[in-house]
Amino acid sequence: MPDVMSSSRLVGVGVGPGDPELVTVKGVNALRAADVVVVPVMDTGERGRAEATVLHYVGAEKVVRVVFALNERTDRARREAAWDATGERVAGLLREYGSVAFATIGDPNVYSTFTYLAQTVGELVPGTVVETVPGITAMQDLAARSGAVLTEGTEPLTLVPVTAGAAVLKDALNGPGTVVAYKFGRQAAEVAEALRETGRLDDAVWGSALGLPEESVRAAAELDGGPLPYLSTLIAPARREGGRGGKL
Repeated sequence: MPDVMSSSRLVGVGVGPGDPELVTVKGVNALRAADVVVVPVMDTGERGRAEATVLHYVGAEKVVRVVFALNERTDRARREAAWDATGERVAGLLREYGSVAFATIGDPNVYSTFTYLAQTVGELVPGTVVETVPGITAMQDLAARSGAVLTEGTEPLTLVPVTAGAAVLKDALNGPGTVVAYKFGRQAAEVAEALRETGRLDDAVWGSALGLPEESVRAAAELDGGPLPYLSTLIAPARREGGRGGKL
């Protein structure tokens, strides 16, 4: 058994938006170096993107599936109970093995469940060293696949989770620079309306399941109000005038 107080190490590894080729070399090395790799699993038991990506680089015998109530949007108590149970499970793994990686889609410091996990584990196993390995985000992947430019010159970039409400997105769209919306699939109709009202529909693009067989990358003008996959991403590029170098 490791000396928990001196050697426990929890590493949050960003494994990108779904395409296994978008995991960084450092991320792969971190997954392979860990004693065990924890992957979040929905309480329905289905394999998530993080697990599918991890299995391209480490054997299934090294992967530990831990249930998160990831599809619980309304019951905060249930969500927090799931986080606590996961924290207890990972704390147990740290006591047993000493080195645990937690795989998260995208980046572990951008809207990731790893934040909550690290806080809980830090309380349960004092002295645990927490590290993160950055991952490529969905907005970067969508920009690459669609040709949308995220920022130029002095333009700001605003990232909005639409789970905060369509009004927050509309406020951002009325501002300057490029706006990226995450998790907007269930509010696609409200998002399309916000884009129309702010005059930013024509240049906007959306995508889902990036890098996977069911990938969809389309113009936002094609949004018909129907529901989209929950993890859909939208880019509304900045209004740009003046040609090349206009904002340098």
